[in-house]
Amino acid sequence: MNLKILQISSELNVGSVGRISEQIGDLIITEGWESYIAYGREARESKSKSYRIGNKKDLIVHGIYTRLTDKHGFASKDATKSLIEYVDSVNPDIIHLHHLHGYYINIEILFNYLKNRNKPIVWTFHDCWSFTGHCAHYDFVGCEKWKSHCNKCPQLNEYPQSFVDNSFQNFKVKRELFTGVKNIHIVAVSHWIKSQVEQSFLSHLPCDVIQNGVDTTIFKPKELNNFRIKYNLENKKIILGVASPWTEKKGLQIFCNISNQLGENEKVVLVGLSAKQISNLPKNILGIERTTNLNELVELYSTADVFVNPTFEDSFPTTNLEAMACGTPVITFKTGGSVEPISDTTGLIVAKGDEISLVNAIKTVLDNGKEKYSENCIRRIDENFNKNNCFDRYISLYKQISEIKIKG
Repeated sequence: MNLKILQISSELNVGSVGRISEQIGDLIITEGWESYIAYGREARESKSKSYRIGNKKDLIVHGIYTRLTDKHGFASKDATKSLIEYVDSVNPDIIHLHHLHGYYINIEILFNYLKNRNKPIVWTFHDCWSFTGHCAHYDFVGCEKWKSHCNKCPQLNEYPQSFVDNSFQNFKVKRELFTGVKNIHIVAVSHWIKSQVEQSFLSHLPCDVIQNGVDTTIFKPKELNNFRIKYNLENKKIILGVASPWTEKKGLQIFCNISNQLGENEKVVLVGLSAKQISNLPKNILGIERTTNLNELVELYSTADVFVNPTFEDSFPTTNLEAMACGTPVITFKTGGSVEPISDTTGLIVAKGDEISLVNAIKTVLDNGKEKYSENCIRRIDENFNKNNCFDRYISLYKQISEIKIKG
């Protein structure tokens, strides 16, 4: 069996979703199949055959259109028509969708095409945008309108930002478009995402869980001490947080609030901050701007005594996996899929927003010592969240879908 798989992704080999699509592409090629990735935004060199959807001007126009109309996903008409011509030229056996938000594609044109072409579709849900009328996440505000019909959206100021509210109509059209295509197989990146899909208008579709994995040849313990020496932290316990961008939802204010409750030999280090955010940090927090250098990131994870992720909404953060792969225990709020990789021997889970319990959890892990958790963290990632083991399940799914198509 020689299959052609075409993935459609917001990015290519950049960012978490872009890297995931690239890693899946690598496994497709290893299988002896043909891998194609069509992407809308940033890209790095890829082993797969790639196609850029639209251009920078299209992204800007789509962004402005969204801001003025709240019709995110309904611009980029010419770019999407050109994409369809490319898809026809490739003639893939399976089309694999990732993020369809990001100002790069017209979902109406795309799904009308998919409905007519009747190709098998795998659709990975990295967040909740596909079954809401506006937002990608709703946990922070506790909104449940998506379960019935979105309206009067409380998050117009959140991505994708808009001056007006079109959530009611967006929800209606998305429901009609997405339920109109019958041969979709959803993949949720966490058990939590699957639980949300089961309460949405897409609950009738088959849905598997394939959790994201990390590259353990890159994310592994690193003994270098350059970071501690550079910032004079040789004798400090490092409490690490990583996000980009840092927002209230990611827990930036939580770190600021608890920093004065930590001991003198304990230092909070936050990676991914803007220059403005760094200038406003309390004294006991060291702020660092975003790094795209994976070696630097691995050293930060490895040198930290504990990784803290006080996120208020998240599907399945790869930062937790990356820290654990480097032998660092993780503490997180009980939020979405953030808790799923963590066991009693690899970290602690704290009630969402409970700062007192968070401080106590940090002290518990630091008192126990990193060495109590490290081997268990590394083993758990190796056994459950190694990228090849995780993403091999996509290969199995492609085979399953292809066999069903042949028999049908």
